[in-house]
Amino acid sequence: MKPWGYLTTLLWAALVFVIAQAAGLVALYWWYGGNLSTVAAHPYGGVVIALVTLVTNPIQIALLVAIAALARWEPADYLGLVVPRAEDTTVALIWLAVLIVGSDVVVYLLGQDIVPPFQIESYETARDAGWLPALAFATVIAAPAGEEILFRGFLFRGWVRSDRGALIAVPIISAIFALLHVQYDKVGMLQIFAVGLFLGWLRWRSGSTLLTILCHATLNLESSIETAIKVHWLT
Repeated sequence: MKPWGYLTTLLWAALVFVIAQAAGLVALYWWYGGNLSTVAAHPYGGVVIALVTLVTNPIQIALLVAIAALARWEPADYLGLVVPRAEDTTVALIWLAVLIVGSDVVVYLLGQDIVPPFQIESYETARDAGWLPALAFATVIAAPAGEEILFRGFLFRGWVRSDRGALIAVPIISAIFALLHVQYDKVGMLQIFAVGLFLGWLRWRSGSTLLTILCHATLNLESSIETAIKVHWLT
């Protein structure tokens, strides 16, 4: 069975993304009683980010599972939701540690904040509102699962048909992945692009989106810990 075609894959992905984001907007409208000016004034507030993330990602995953089934595939196989080999997991975690340390060193040498200001704002406002556990779950679990199933699962399956194709598709997928992280500055987006390349390579090497979800979740956990340290001990 063939996966969806290149253009069809892109159109499905775009439709799923728009539907999920619309659902997130509706959730915000409901939560704030129709007063979206509060959201506009603080788009990176912890409650806003947690609520949107917890709404959009389950919807996104459910839709992608349904679209994979429409292609007459077992959704887990289509989206790469298979258990990785122990060897691939070991290699992934070693290189992930190198990526984390190397990225922080480069950002520091460039004179940039290792912890972006929006992360501090999200953490502090979530803490003050009693939403810190929800923000942690959204950041470490929901977002990595939803993003990886979309990018390294669905888009990868539709666009990577050969090893040569991976050389073109993985950078394109990584670029889209980075550009959608509008909360980051240019340096941050370059970091996200590098992360995307790393995760794309892992997906190609292992065949497992579960492995990229694990690595993505670990990255977000490490970033959350850095944010907590910055807020509580370095300010």
